[in-house]
Amino acid sequence: MTSEAQTPRPLVIVEPGKVLDFIDGTTQRADTPEEYVRQEIAKSLVREYGYAKKDIEVEFPIRIGSKRARVDLAIFPPDADHKQESMGVIVECKALGTNPKSRTDGVDQLVSYMAACPNVEVGMWTNGSDLAVYRMVTTKGQRKPEEIPDLPHAGDTVDDDRPEFHQLRAAASDSLLFAFRRAHDYISGNQGLQKPEAFWELLKLIFCKIHDERNSDRPTFYATATERNNMTGALKCAKRVAKLFDEVKRSYPTIFKATDEIDLNPNVLTYIVTQLQSFALLESDVDVKGKAYEEVVGSNLRGDRGEFFTPRNVCKMMVEMLNPDEHALVLDPACGTGGFLITAMNHVVPRIRADVRRSGRSEALQANALRERVTRYLSNNLVGIDFNPSLVRATKMNMVMNNDGSGGLYQANSLANPALWDETLRTRELLGSVDYVITNPPFGSKIPIDDPAILSQYELGHSWSYDDDEDLWSMKDETTSRPPEILFIERCVKFLKPGTGVAAMVLPDGILGSPGLGFVRQWLLRNTRLLASVDLHPDTFQPGTSVQTSVLIVQRKTDDEIAIELAARTVNSYEVFMAICDHIGHDKRGNTTYVRDDNGFEIIAESADAVTSGLDADEPELLHLAQERVVDDNTQQIAAEYREWLAAGA
Repeated sequence: MTSEAQTPRPLVIVEPGKVLDFIDGTTQRADTPEEYVRQEIAKSLVREYGYAKKDIEVEFPIRIGSKRARVDLAIFPPDADHKQESMGVIVECKALGTNPKSRTDGVDQLVSYMAACPNVEVGMWTNGSDLAVYRMVTTKGQRKPEEIPDLPHAGDTVDDDRPEFHQLRAAASDSLLFAFRRAHDYISGNQGLQKPEAFWELLKLIFCKIHDERNSDRPTFYATATERNNMTGALKCAKRVAKLFDEVKRSYPTIFKATDEIDLNPNVLTYIVTQLQSFALLESDVDVKGKAYEEVVGSNLRGDRGEFFTPRNVCKMMVEMLNPDEHALVLDPACGTGGFLITAMNHVVPRIRADVRRSGRSEALQANALRERVTRYLSNNLVGIDFNPSLVRATKMNMVMNNDGSGGLYQANSLANPALWDETLRTRELLGSVDYVITNPPFGSKIPIDDPAILSQYELGHSWSYDDDEDLWSMKDETTSRPPEILFIERCVKFLKPGTGVAAMVLPDGILGSPGLGFVRQWLLRNTRLLASVDLHPDTFQPGTSVQTSVLIVQRKTDDEIAIELAARTVNSYEVFMAICDHIGHDKRGNTTYVRDDNGFEIIAESADAVTSGLDADEPELLHLAQERVVDDNTQQIAAEYREWLAAGA
């Protein structure tokens, strides 16, 4: 394992309104929108492009004629004096929304800085959304800027050839989010498509990129600077990508139709290729990819059926609490964009890898064993169902980007009679056979289920009456309209293996406390053993919705257990794990929140992001270490406490 630093630094306190500089690890800078972009780009320069922190200066002073200016990020050759005349790369960062064509803050500012520094070969301008990279070329004795696709990796030179796979970089921090956002906005603004349509075109190109990484000996998903700058070159690029997309359609017939085409003009397509070609998507950190992908998906496919995608930290908490292994069948019957399934996959696959490494086999045998076990696990043990066909398609793409698992995804109404499901889903025979259900079902009174054919399947789909004397609810013969989350409770329990199957569900708090829903709680206590109840923070699903929710974890009882308790007219008593998640990591606007000391100062601590690539058992890990603000989030602490509590009671 390699790392950026060997010795962890002591904890640091940062003043309110300040952010710790990533490059020197000591300077506290004003926490502005422009500074956010600069810090993320600085992380990208070190973690992705491979430049050393010691070779980078922040706000480096230069002279432009008789004037003075400061370069946002100046990069020098290794061991060179940090002087204006030896500077090699300039990066200018602006706040999101800054116009690239602005005379004072746009690309022209970068070009003027490059012209004033005789050894600067490359420069980048970005506001996080727009990005432009230039190299200086000498023509007839004059240095002029020429646009190129990307900065060269540290130690590489600027050339006009296709990139090689070893030159691609794994995404770190928000660089991939910036690239996806930039590409999506460019398609929408230059192709004349609505944003959802632009989203699907972007996904086609992402698939082409992934297919190229997985199946080609040399990259074919690329565009040279020359190709981007003339129509003939753009047509060549479009032809290469169209051939890739033909291969994608053959490889993923459940995602793309044979008649699908990439509906982008060659110049637009070529620009998008330049924004994606330098990334190694398959090798990029799963959280980085997930954040980038799910933001684009969420902004385009969020529906009006009570769909509020579960934050990644809550997904991880729930998966960690259940702790599935490679032999467990995991189901999400309302899978949305696949957050729970991908989290489960990323929980299990590293454990398979570690187990293979401990086997003592040769590297070749380890690699084969790992691929076989991971492929078997992804093909057989992860199942997702969603009613929204667009979400199912997007989830399949998300799973493929995270090393596949898309074969277990189905478009169906989980609440409908299983006889009405697609034959391939029916053959899975999921009812009564699932080890773990992890889900956040759609909920709300605005999307009631009133179809008698659906309601009649469920005890909770019937009317119930309360007997004061008996202190019991009794089910009636007639059905009644129900919000979907109530029916999902019963369906999730029925999916589970009796006696062992466990479900973790995100549910609105009304189910746990509303007097009129006592029949739901009675049904749960009769049919399941309540293992845990975690009260989530009110801002958990903000800025989408303010509905107060909890995570409920239950284990299905056997028919014999239910019968014994009914005969005894009592439910056996037992302990239940209960927790309050009062720190969720973001506020009601969706902005990240950080841990502060008693004086309101943010706390900085050494953090490490381990990045692994592919499915090779002997693959290297790169450990990114940095001084980062500590996110104010106790979801993982709750998961650890629950696992400890569960182990103590076992």
